[in-house]
Amino acid sequence: MNVLGALNAISKELVCVINDTVVNAETVRELLDKIAMQMVPGVAVTVILDNARYQHCNYVTEYAVSLGIELLFLPPYSPNLNLIERLWKFIKKTCLNSIYYSDFKSFRKAITQCIDDLPTVHQASLSQLLTLRFQTFEYLKLSA
Repeated sequence: MNVLGALNAISKELVCVINDTVVNAETVRELLDKIAMQMVPGVAVTVILDNARYQHCNYVTEYAVSLGIELLFLPPYSPNLNLIERLWKFIKKTCLNSIYYSDFKSFRKAITQCIDDLPTVHQASLSQLLTLRFQTFEYLKLSA
C-alpha cells in the first residue's frame, strides 16, 4: 500500500493518492492534479518534496509549472524539515505499532480509516503535532 500525500501547512488538510501498486511520476502528477483542484486563484502554492528521483523528472516539474504549482526540493536526508513526515509518523504509531492485521484488507482499512479520521477524531492530537515550529541549529558549534 502506498500513500502519497500533501499536507496544507495552514489548514492541516491532507490531499492524498492511495494505491496498491507503485509510486512514480504518474502518481505525483495525480497528486498535483488533486492539489490544483483545491487551489484558490491568486494564492501561491508550494509543494515541499524530498529527493525521490520520480519527483525531479521533467515530466513532473514541467507539469507542476503548467498548473502554477512551485516545487521545493529539500536537501537530502532532511525529513525533519517536511511537516508531512510528522503526520506519517503519527499514522504509523496509531495504526501499526504493535498491531497485527491478519490480512491486507484489514491493514489497508485501518490506515485509510485513520486518514479519514484525521480532521475529526485525531484533530486535537494533530493540532499540537503539526505546528510550524522546527528545530534549528543556528548556534551549533562543531568540534573536530
